[in-house]
Amino acid sequence: MAASDVKLVGAWVSPFVTRPRIALNLKAVEYEFLEEVIGTKSELLLKSNPVYKKIPVLLHRDRPICESLIILEYIDDTWTSGPSILPSDPYDRAIARFWGCYIEDKIFPNLGRIATSWGRDVEAIEQIKTAIEMLEKAFKDCSKGNDFFNGDQIGYLDIALGCHLGWLRALETMHGFKAMDEEKTPGLAGWAERFLAHEAVKDVDPKVGRLIEFAHEGFSSPSRTNRRACGRRFPSSSLPLRPSMQNREGERRRRAIGRGRGGPSREEDEQNRREVD
Repeated sequence: MAASDVKLVGAWVSPFVTRPRIALNLKAVEYEFLEEVIGTKSELLLKSNPVYKKIPVLLHRDRPICESLIILEYIDDTWTSGPSILPSDPYDRAIARFWGCYIEDKIFPNLGRIATSWGRDVEAIEQIKTAIEMLEKAFKDCSKGNDFFNGDQIGYLDIALGCHLGWLRALETMHGFKAMDEEKTPGLAGWAERFLAHEAVKDVDPKVGRLIEFAHEGFSSPSRTNRRACGRRFPSSSLPLRPSMQNREGERRRRAIGRGRGGPSREEDEQNRREVD
């Protein structure tokens, strides 16, 4: 299928956009990545997702599919020749969806609270740690001794949780806490390294250093009184940025249209990072 038949509207910084990028790579589906400028909403986005007006949106033959976990299921159902994303057994599929909902409820909302409070939200940090410990147990049950939640290949739960690893590590580095380590969560610690090294993941997962740069430029400083107002918008594509950063994001969008399996090359990514400095 030609890349023009499959398009993904998103932004590199969003873990929810990383999900379908990984799934499309896993299925070896060529696609065009349409980079949204953070802080704005394009006409295409508003037309494609008039209900929530959020990324990601998958356009398949000009028909929009919204919400990242729903997109994962659509990709799995549509391109059946590649590795299965959801388990084949109905019970195992139900369990995967259950833990997917748990990840939606517990991981990113608390990451957003940590980011926009600049590490001062102790409750959010504790909730992240508790959630990761719970997911350690889920990993043991779902993996059945294999490398991934989905067995010997990454799947639905691997992608649902793995897309947050970049932001988790960035915030751990910035604010001096550790939620996933070899002592308390050895299973997930090993899983994380294998997941990030996977061919379908490594070229589309945002690098920690670049996320830290984005956090410093994109969020209000701890002394700013509008920190909480900014925080409420953290999970969406409408995060307000300084004008200078919007200009840089616009330039990235013009240069970084995805080609096939995953958007900008490593060389382009490094060039983008140097321009932020």
